[in-house]
Amino acid sequence: MIARVAGTLLSAEIDRVEIMTAGGVAYTVHIPLSVAEALPRPGGALELHTALVVRDDGWTLYGFATAADRALFQRLLGTTGVGPALAMNLLSTLGSDRLVRAVQGNDLATLTRVPRVGKKLAERLVLELRDKLALGADVSAAGRAAAPGGPSADAVRALMALGYAVADADKAVSAVLEDGPVGDTAELIRKALGRIAKRG
Repeated sequence: MIARVAGTLLSAEIDRVEIMTAGGVAYTVHIPLSVAEALPRPGGALELHTALVVRDDGWTLYGFATAADRALFQRLLGTTGVGPALAMNLLSTLGSDRLVRAVQGNDLATLTRVPRVGKKLAERLVLELRDKLALGADVSAAGRAAAPGGPSADAVRALMALGYAVADADKAVSAVLEDGPVGDTAELIRKALGRIAKRG
Protein backbone atom coordinates (compact mmCIF):
# COMPACT_ATOMS: atom_id res chain seq x y z
CA MET A 1 0.00 0.00 0.00
CA ILE A 2 1.21 3.50 -0.83
CA ALA A 3 0.28 5.28 2.41
CA ARG A 4 1.78 8.72 1.72
CA VAL A 5 3.22 10.65 -1.17
CA ALA A 6 5.49 13.60 -0.41
CA GLY A 7 7.44 15.81 -2.75
CA THR A 8 7.21 18.84 -5.00
CA LEU A 9 3.94 19.89 -6.61
CA LEU A 10 4.47 19.89 -10.37
CA SER A 11 0.96 20.70 -11.56
CA ALA A 12 -2.59 20.85 -10.27
CA GLU A 13 -6.11 20.62 -11.58
CA ILE A 14 -9.35 20.85 -9.64
CA ASP A 15 -9.44 17.08 -9.07
CA ARG A 16 -5.82 15.90 -9.31
CA VAL A 17 -2.20 16.83 -8.74
CA GLU A 18 1.15 15.63 -10.01
CA ILE A 19 3.84 15.25 -7.34
CA MET A 20 7.54 14.64 -7.95
CA THR A 21 9.07 12.66 -5.09
CA ALA A 22 12.64 12.91 -3.87
CA GLY A 23 13.33 9.56 -5.53
CA GLY A 24 12.57 11.01 -8.94
CA VAL A 25 9.19 9.32 -9.39
CA ALA A 26 6.18 11.50 -10.23
CA TYR A 27 2.72 10.43 -9.10
CA THR A 28 -0.69 11.57 -10.29
CA VAL A 29 -2.97 11.75 -7.25
CA HIS A 30 -6.71 12.39 -7.37
CA ILE A 31 -7.88 14.81 -4.66
CA PRO A 32 -11.12 16.15 -3.14
CA LEU A 33 -11.99 19.83 -3.29
CA SER A 34 -10.78 20.45 0.27
CA VAL A 35 -7.23 19.54 -0.81
CA ALA A 36 -7.44 21.50 -4.06
CA GLU A 37 -8.39 24.65 -2.15
CA ALA A 38 -5.31 24.44 0.08
CA LEU A 39 -2.61 23.53 -2.44
CA PRO A 40 0.69 25.41 -2.53
CA ARG A 41 1.91 26.99 -5.74
CA PRO A 42 3.65 24.69 -8.24
CA GLY A 43 7.16 24.07 -6.94
CA GLY A 44 5.96 24.01 -3.34
CA ALA A 45 6.18 21.05 -0.99
CA LEU A 46 3.17 18.78 -0.67
CA GLU A 47 2.46 15.66 1.36
CA LEU A 48 -0.75 13.65 1.06
CA HIS A 49 -2.16 10.61 2.84
CA THR A 50 -3.01 8.26 0.01
CA ALA A 51 -5.22 5.28 -0.77
CA LEU A 52 -4.48 3.05 -3.75
CA VAL A 53 -7.53 1.66 -5.55
CA VAL A 54 -6.78 -1.28 -7.84
CA ARG A 55 -9.23 -2.13 -10.60
CA ASP A 56 -9.14 -4.10 -13.81
CA ASP A 57 -8.69 -0.91 -15.84
CA GLY A 58 -5.78 0.43 -13.77
CA TRP A 59 -4.41 1.60 -10.46
CA THR A 60 -5.46 5.01 -9.10
CA LEU A 61 -4.07 6.97 -6.18
CA TYR A 62 -6.37 9.17 -4.10
CA GLY A 63 -4.87 11.76 -1.78
CA PHE A 64 -6.13 13.47 1.38
CA ALA A 65 -4.92 16.11 3.81
CA THR A 66 -5.33 13.84 6.84
CA ALA A 67 -5.35 10.15 7.66
CA ALA A 68 -8.88 10.65 9.02
CA ASP A 69 -10.16 11.82 5.64
CA ARG A 70 -8.48 8.86 3.97
CA ALA A 71 -10.14 6.50 6.44
CA LEU A 72 -13.52 8.07 5.72
CA PHE A 73 -12.94 7.60 1.98
CA GLN A 74 -12.15 3.93 2.59
CA ARG A 75 -15.29 3.54 4.69
CA LEU A 76 -17.32 5.03 1.87
CA LEU A 77 -15.82 2.52 -0.57
CA GLY A 78 -17.10 -0.25 1.68
CA THR A 79 -20.68 0.94 1.20
CA THR A 80 -22.81 -0.87 -1.35
CA GLY A 81 -23.06 1.12 -4.57
CA VAL A 82 -20.27 3.61 -3.75
CA GLY A 83 -17.18 3.64 -5.96
CA PRO A 84 -14.14 5.93 -5.82
CA ALA A 85 -15.67 8.65 -8.00
CA LEU A 86 -18.81 8.92 -5.91
CA ALA A 87 -16.85 8.76 -2.65
CA MET A 88 -14.71 11.69 -3.82
CA ASN A 89 -17.85 13.51 -4.92
CA LEU A 90 -19.34 13.13 -1.43
CA LEU A 91 -16.16 14.43 0.20
CA SER A 92 -15.80 17.31 -2.25
CA THR A 93 -19.43 18.42 -2.00
CA LEU A 94 -19.96 18.13 1.74
CA GLY A 95 -16.51 17.95 3.30
CA SER A 96 -15.64 15.23 5.80
CA ASP A 97 -17.10 16.84 8.92
CA ARG A 98 -20.45 17.69 7.35
CA LEU A 99 -20.65 14.27 5.72
CA VAL A 100 -20.11 12.53 9.05
CA ARG A 101 -22.74 14.73 10.73
CA ALA A 102 -25.23 14.03 7.94
CA VAL A 103 -24.75 10.27 8.21
CA GLN A 104 -24.93 10.24 12.01
CA GLY A 105 -27.95 12.54 12.03
CA ASN A 106 -29.87 10.63 9.33
CA ASP A 107 -29.88 13.88 7.34
CA LEU A 108 -31.09 12.57 4.00
CA ALA A 109 -31.79 16.08 2.70
CA THR A 110 -28.12 17.00 2.97
CA LEU A 111 -26.90 13.73 1.50
CA THR A 112 -29.22 13.93 -1.50
CA ARG A 113 -27.85 17.36 -2.41
CA VAL A 114 -24.76 15.53 -3.65
CA PRO A 115 -24.95 14.79 -7.39
CA ARG A 116 -25.73 11.11 -8.12
CA VAL A 117 -26.96 10.49 -4.57
CA GLY A 118 -30.67 9.68 -4.50
CA LYS A 119 -32.84 8.89 -1.52
CA LYS A 120 -32.16 5.14 -1.64
CA LEU A 121 -28.41 5.59 -1.70
CA ALA A 122 -28.59 8.19 1.07
CA GLU A 123 -30.57 5.74 3.20
CA ARG A 124 -27.99 3.04 2.46
CA LEU A 125 -25.14 5.35 3.52
CA VAL A 126 -26.87 6.01 6.83
CA LEU A 127 -27.74 2.35 7.37
CA GLU A 128 -24.27 0.99 6.59
CA LEU A 129 -22.08 3.77 8.00
CA ARG A 130 -23.83 5.38 10.96
CA ASP A 131 -22.64 2.92 13.60
CA LYS A 132 -19.17 2.63 12.08
CA LEU A 133 -18.66 6.39 12.10
CA ALA A 134 -20.05 6.75 15.61
CA LEU A 135 -17.62 4.14 16.93
CA GLY A 136 -14.61 4.95 14.76
CA ALA A 137 -13.22 8.37 15.64
CA ASP A 138 -10.43 7.66 13.17
CA VAL A 139 -12.85 8.28 10.30
CA SER A 140 -14.16 11.55 11.65
CA ALA A 141 -12.85 14.94 12.58
CA ALA A 142 -11.88 13.52 15.96
CA GLY A 143 -9.23 11.46 14.25
CA ARG A 144 -7.46 14.73 13.38
CA ALA A 145 -7.73 16.25 16.82
CA ALA A 146 -5.56 13.96 18.86
CA ALA A 147 -3.64 10.76 19.08
CA PRO A 148 -5.63 7.86 20.58
CA GLY A 149 -5.41 7.92 24.35
CA GLY A 150 -4.38 11.58 24.60
CA PRO A 151 -6.30 14.11 26.72
CA SER A 152 -8.12 15.60 23.74
CA ALA A 153 -9.19 12.16 22.50
CA ASP A 154 -10.45 11.35 26.02
CA ALA A 155 -12.38 14.62 26.06
CA VAL A 156 -13.98 13.90 22.69
CA ARG A 157 -15.02 10.42 23.87
CA ALA A 158 -16.48 11.89 27.06
CA LEU A 159 -18.54 14.40 25.10
CA MET A 160 -19.74 11.65 22.78
CA ALA A 161 -20.81 9.65 25.84
CA LEU A 162 -22.90 12.67 26.86
CA GLY A 163 -24.73 12.44 23.55
CA TYR A 164 -22.89 15.00 21.43
CA ALA A 165 -22.02 14.21 17.82
CA VAL A 166 -18.36 13.39 17.28
CA ALA A 167 -17.86 16.30 14.88
CA ASP A 168 -19.35 18.79 17.38
CA ALA A 169 -17.29 17.31 20.21
CA ASP A 170 -14.09 17.54 18.21
CA LYS A 171 -14.79 21.09 17.09
CA ALA A 172 -15.36 22.23 20.67
CA VAL A 173 -12.25 20.48 22.01
CA SER A 174 -10.10 21.83 19.19
CA ALA A 175 -11.38 25.37 19.83
CA VAL A 176 -10.44 25.12 23.51
CA LEU A 177 -6.95 23.84 22.71
CA GLU A 178 -6.41 26.66 20.23
CA ASP A 179 -6.92 29.15 23.07
CA GLY A 180 -4.00 27.70 25.01
CA PRO A 181 -3.03 24.82 27.30
CA VAL A 182 -5.48 23.43 29.85
CA GLY A 183 -4.77 21.88 33.23
CA ASP A 184 -6.23 18.39 32.75
CA THR A 185 -8.82 16.40 30.84
CA ALA A 186 -11.65 17.38 33.21
CA GLU A 187 -10.94 21.07 32.62
CA LEU A 188 -10.79 20.45 28.88
CA ILE A 189 -14.22 18.77 28.99
CA ARG A 190 -15.73 21.62 31.04
CA LYS A 191 -14.43 24.26 28.66
CA ALA A 192 -15.56 22.27 25.62
CA LEU A 193 -19.06 21.99 27.11
CA GLY A 194 -19.01 25.75 27.53
CA ARG A 195 -18.11 26.16 23.85
CA ILE A 196 -20.96 23.90 22.78
CA ALA A 197 -23.42 25.77 25.03
CA LYS A 198 -22.41 29.10 23.45
CA ARG A 199 -22.96 27.74 19.95
CA GLY A 200 -26.34 26.31 20.94
